[in-house]
Amino acid sequence: MAGASFIVSLPDCIEMVPRSWPQGASVTVPGSKSITNRALVLAVLGEGESILEGALWSEDTQVMVECLQELGFMVNVDPDPQEACNRTITVYGLGGRLPRGGTPTQPLELFVGNAGTAARFLAALVCLGQGVYRLHGVPRMHHRPQAALFRALRDLGYLIDAPDDRLPALITGAGPRPGKCRVSILESSQFASALILCAKAGGWSVEIVGDDAEESPYAAMTLRMREAFPARGGRFRIEPDASSGSYFWAAHFLLARTWSMLEPAVQNWPASGWQIDAEFPKFWPLPDRVSREGQLGDSILTAMILAPFSRKAVHFTHLGRLRVQECERVQAMRTELSKCGVEVLEHEDTLTIQPAPPAVCLHGAEIETYQDHRVAMCFAILGLKIPGIKIKNPACVKKTFPNFFQKLADAPPRGLGAAVLNANGRPLAHDDLFAD
Repeated sequence: MAGASFIVSLPDCIEMVPRSWPQGASVTVPGSKSITNRALVLAVLGEGESILEGALWSEDTQVMVECLQELGFMVNVDPDPQEACNRTITVYGLGGRLPRGGTPTQPLELFVGNAGTAARFLAALVCLGQGVYRLHGVPRMHHRPQAALFRALRDLGYLIDAPDDRLPALITGAGPRPGKCRVSILESSQFASALILCAKAGGWSVEIVGDDAEESPYAAMTLRMREAFPARGGRFRIEPDASSGSYFWAAHFLLARTWSMLEPAVQNWPASGWQIDAEFPKFWPLPDRVSREGQLGDSILTAMILAPFSRKAVHFTHLGRLRVQECERVQAMRTELSKCGVEVLEHEDTLTIQPAPPAVCLHGAEIETYQDHRVAMCFAILGLKIPGIKIKNPACVKKTFPNFFQKLADAPPRGLGAAVLNANGRPLAHDDLFAD
């Protein structure tokens, strides 16, 4: 990954070694992916120089920066001495104008990888340009939904040519076109966020529809960021990623003899109210039901690995969106938890996870990660509690948290002091644990 000083990456399979919570551990986590990619779009739509401090530097945010540079924006990236996977990113906005577009015969190519935020936000952004743009990504991204966003953009008068309303897509920019549109967030709130980010520059009036549309936490984050961002340039501080921090809270709950909010597992815990997953520390002990709508975001997967240690069955509800993310996450969590001896029942969009009775010994397994960073990180934390858990393709954590395994292995208080083994059972050194 550009800007990293590491030359050795994670092996294809690693094994976690159980341990107890180290006294005094309180780790830092990189910046929020959701806030970073939203801030990048707001910065290019603003005027003059915007300096994003504490910005996450991972696969998803790097993809966004590279696409903005391909569009012709000046975006400079500098190291952050406080956090290895953060950057200070300086963006020079053009007040809503896009500097570069392609032609029908030679569209401007934008590769979005498997970054849902990049795919959705850029689809709306390039409509404000002049010319033809082709958005494409990895095969999984070509299966993820885009239809509701494309319908809304067409209602605003933009031309979008996309087979089955998915990527790859040819989008013809026509500049600002004042008008009204409606967008459903049933499959992803990123559709609404994409339109909200560009609405002022485009002259768009956006109506959000779908379950709990007015309470969608990620759409609310976008609205609040749009009002708080310095539209005429300035500094903007990006807070740590609460979803990434949830893994260390989970480790604290599983491994510590006692736990207290007075001894935070993660430093500088977000307090803005922008990130729904900042609520995660309040979800232990787990309640009877945990919903993906309005209670937890991506950290609901983290809560699932706590459920076998709960005192009662926990029902995880409204999980439909998890099926169309980086992988089919509902099926992935059910399958991999079952491998470890956990009793999991899947019914429609609900997973019910039973507590493991004292007489039942949960056990290790070789965990398939499905190229999904959150599956890998969840089961790595479970491996600090249950012996014998091996993680396949651990480098997929580079999507949002490239130094995650370094944080697990670093000596306290900066890390948990955990041992991470290679296929031969030998502990991996610090530099070997970076996901590049």
